[in-house]
Amino acid sequence: NEAMDVTTGEVLPVEAAANAVVTVEEEQIQRDNGRERETPPEDDCCPICFSSFTVPCRGNCGHWYCGSCILQYWNYAAVSKPCKCPMCVRHITTLLPEASLQERQEQEVKEVLAKIRRYNRLFVGGLTGFLQKFKELPLLIKRMVWRMMDPDTNSMYFHEVRIFAMLMSTLYTAAEFSFIPTGGFRIVTVFDYGAIAMILILRVVGLYRRRRLAQRVRHIAAAELEPE
Repeated sequence: NEAMDVTTGEVLPVEAAANAVVTVEEEQIQRDNGRERETPPEDDCCPICFSSFTVPCRGNCGHWYCGSCILQYWNYAAVSKPCKCPMCVRHITTLLPEASLQERQEQEVKEVLAKIRRYNRLFVGGLTGFLQKFKELPLLIKRMVWRMMDPDTNSMYFHEVRIFAMLMSTLYTAAEFSFIPTGGFRIVTVFDYGAIAMILILRVVGLYRRRRLAQRVRHIAAAELEPE
C-alpha cells in the first residue's frame, strides 16, 4: 500500500504538469489565431484598388481593405450613414486597423488612422453617436455640399436641406431678428426658397467644374500627342 501511495503521489504531479502543458499550448494556439484574425491574409489584396494592403483595416463584416480606399469609398455613400461593404453589402459601422499600425510613425499612416477613429466615432450608435454627429456637423455639411455638387449623384438632398432651412427659420423667428427682407412672404417660405436656390446653384457649379476638368484633360492629352 505504501508503494502504491508513493506511485500515485508521483504520477499525479506528472499528469497535472502534462495537463498544464496542454493548456498552455491551447492558449498559445488561440493567441496565434487571434493574431491571424488581426492581420489581412498574406495571399489577398484590397478589393477596391486590387493592390497590396496599405494601412489595412477590417470592417465589422470581416473583410479587409486599405484604410484610404474604404474611406474614399465612403465619400460616395450617404452623408450621415456608414458605407456598405463592397463585398457583402453589410453596413460597416466599425473599422479595425491592423494592430501593428499603432506603432508606425509615418505621417500618412497617422492621418489615415485618425480618419478611421473619426469614422468609428460617427457611427458608434445611441446618444453618443448622435452627439458625435452633432460635434462633426461641419464635416457632414461639407460632405453634403460636395455631394450636391457632384453631377453623378442622383440625390440632391432637397429633403434634408429644406428641413435644415425650416429649423433655421424657426431659430430666426424665435430670436426676433428682422434683417432679412421677406418681400411680403413668410420667413419660412424665404428660407425654403433660399435652400432650393442654393441646391440648384451648387449643382450648376458642379456641372461647370466637371466641364472645366474635362476641357483641361483634353488639353493635356492634345499637348502630349503633339509632335516635338
